[in-house]
This record gives sequence, C-alpha cells and structure tokens, in this order.
Amino acid sequence: MGRLNGKVAIITGGARGMGASHVRTFVKEGAKVMIADILEQEGQALANELGESAKFIKLDVTKGANWEEVVAETEKAYGPVNVLVNNAGISMNKSIEETSEEDYRRILDINQVSVFLGMKSVIPSMKKGNGGSIVNISSINGLVGGAIGYTDTKFAVRGMTKAAALGLSQYGIRVNSVHPGVIETPMIVQEDSKEAIKEFAKYIPAGRVANPEEVSNLVLFLSSDESSYSTGSEFVVDGGLTAQ
Repeated sequence: MGRLNGKVAIITGGARGMGASHVRTFVKEGAKVMIADILEQEGQALANELGESAKFIKLDVTKGANWEEVVAETEKAYGPVNVLVNNAGISMNKSIEETSEEDYRRILDINQVSVFLGMKSVIPSMKKGNGGSIVNISSINGLVGGAIGYTDTKFAVRGMTKAAALGLSQYGIRVNSVHPGVIETPMIVQEDSKEAIKEFAKYIPAGRVANPEEVSNLVLFLSSDESSYSTGSEFVVDGGLTAQ
C-alpha cells in the first residue's frame, strides 16, 4: 500500500529537476498528481511517462487567476486537493549593487508571492477534503545568509509557512517548509560547475551533495499522514551544512 494512496497533489515546478523527482515519488506512493509548470514540453512528457496518475497543466505561479484554474482542473480530474508542494522557484547570483529593481521584483514574485497565491488558492479545496498538507520548498538560505533576493525570499517562505500554519490549523491543514542544501540537479552538474561543486562538497559534513530523491523522501513524509502532528516547522536536508 502506497504512503499517499487516495491523495491528490499539486506540485509546482514539477516538470524537471527536484520537482520532477517529487512527482515521480508521489505517483510511486499512490498519489494522483497535477504537474504545474510553465515548461509545457517537459511537463507534458513527464505526464505521458507516468500515465493516468499524472496530468500536466501550464501554470504561471505569479498569477492568481492561473492558480484558480489549476485548482479547478485538478478537482475536475481527481477530486479535492489534499497536498500542495510549492516547489517552483528561481535563483539569482548577483550582488546587491548589480541587482536592479526589475531583477528584485521578479524573484520576489516567483519565489515568494507565488507561495502565498498557492496556499490561498488551495484552501477551499482542502476544506472540502477535511484538511491537507502544504509543503513549501525554501532553502538553507532561508536559515543562513546567501545571495541578495534569493535569501530574502527563502526567509520569507519560512515566515509565511509559520503564519499560515497558525491560521490554517483550525481546518486540519498543515503547513511546513523544507530547506534543501546542495542538491544534484541539472543546474549544478553542468560541465562549467562540476569541479566547483566537487570542491565545495568537501566542506559538507556528509561529504557529498544530495540526490533529489533524498529531498523527495522528506517531502513525501510531510505530505503523508505519518507527519500528522507536524506543522509550522522547518525541515532541513543539507548533510549537516548549517550545523557547522
């Protein structure tokens, strides 16, 4: 029996990388998954690969009306939403001097405002199902400093998670944040960054970067009934990096 049997989930940024790992894990564990992403070709290919348990829908996470459409289509396909994984996000590696107002507002909309819109949009659906679980993907940069813009938004996700958890507990809706460290995704294993990542891994107590599946397993736990008493908390998966 799958750990998510009978659950209906929306996973943003699910077309590739860590998001695609979450999608595959959820389907394997019995969930019906709506893959929500702006990347149509990759998202549809993943849905085709996984069969009837997964569907793709295009989502611009910064648009509230688009979110409402995604929730409505998910209910139409599978029923009320039980799980939301706010995984979509972008990184930006510029100094504060190099960061324009346009840069800053873009990362704010994608990494922070989208999480608010996603949480708000699924509340009515989760109420129909007598509760649910929202998992917001932050970062270790939601705990310690890093690049301007990215760090700001990831700290905000951590705070929004706690505020939403307090407000939504009365409906049986749990809200938690996940804080990954360095994860082996296509973005960091490109030829021009391989050696730098290999060198950085020496400073991680675990001695290596994480596989996407190691993050997915934590997201799975928080989405399942196994974590029924966990809400408003941050869960770190960084190989001990922030413990130093």
